[in-house]
Amino acid sequence: MPVGIKTPSNLIKFTNVSVVRLKKGGKRFELACYKNKLLEYRSGAEADIDNVLQVHTVFLSVSKAQTAPAAELTKAFGPNVPIDDIIQEILRKGEVQVGERERKEILDRIEKEVVDIVSGRLVDPTTKRVYTPGMIEKALSQLSAASGQLGGQQAHQVGDKPDTETSNPSEATGDITGPQARKPLWTGVVTNKSAKSQALEAMKALIAWQPIPVMRARMRLRVTCPLTLLKHSLKTGTSAASHKNPSGSPSKSRKKDTKAKSKRSARQQGSDSEESDSDTVTKTPGTVKDKILSYIESVESQEAQGDDEWVVVGFAEPGAFKGLSEFVGGQTRGRGRVEVLDMAVTHED
Repeated sequence: MPVGIKTPSNLIKFTNVSVVRLKKGGKRFELACYKNKLLEYRSGAEADIDNVLQVHTVFLSVSKAQTAPAAELTKAFGPNVPIDDIIQEILRKGEVQVGERERKEILDRIEKEVVDIVSGRLVDPTTKRVYTPGMIEKALSQLSAASGQLGGQQAHQVGDKPDTETSNPSEATGDITGPQARKPLWTGVVTNKSAKSQALEAMKALIAWQPIPVMRARMRLRVTCPLTLLKHSLKTGTSAASHKNPSGSPSKSRKKDTKAKSKRSARQQGSDSEESDSDTVTKTPGTVKDKILSYIESVESQEAQGDDEWVVVGFAEPGAFKGLSEFVGGQTRGRGRVEVLDMAVTHED
């Protein structure tokens, strides 16, 4: 350093800094905080903001050391608002900017959680055994590396399809094996989503692309239903409509003209005929018992308990749980129930 030039005595160097940003009133306000203390403040362990802030100042840009003018603070937060209240609002609602090292640590932690969740929910279709976290991580890395190429292939295939194929049934049902369905892609973990939601996306991508043979581990369920309802025929669309409108109040359709009613009834008859044709082809179960058993892939046991209840224990695909619960609840009017005995049945030995 040349002779005569000295470091200013009032120079403040920010070390171990974590910047908290809040956009309000068209301006972005920032605070320079200590990383660990910021986390403690948000969790409630630290209450003194002086221990959280590196400097008791609101900035427009911490990196440029540009402080926020009082006029801008008044415009954004209102007049006569104490500076401590402004700082506390920024600390509570602001977005934390982390450095490259911290970001990598967060991504590594989330990736580990995702891999652990996926490895416990997916199994080999043949052996029903779980894969090691290392194998799951390698398979996800393959999908992430090839995501751009796979996405381009899907876009090219969909672009080449004629418009007449857009009404494919597989597209409406969400079947990933249909020619028009777009398979889910995996591009890697991100910091703005929970590990659980990203694990579900990872499982969908693994099942769709099969870099290794995988399937969802089946759930072990117990279904209880009154014996008197087992042989009842399934409720028709009329009863289902009355279930949706239990008040029995006149619908708005009664106020429409006769011509609209005739068109709608004709359209309904056409759809009913199509449904009846499809029912004859697919042989939809006709009784409550048949419908319940159609949700269960493998029945472990079924028996009558006492004189009024029928209990079946079996294994079902996780995606069928919601439909089964809604069906049992609707058909039995709350008298039946579906219980989860095991979230994921696997063989780890």
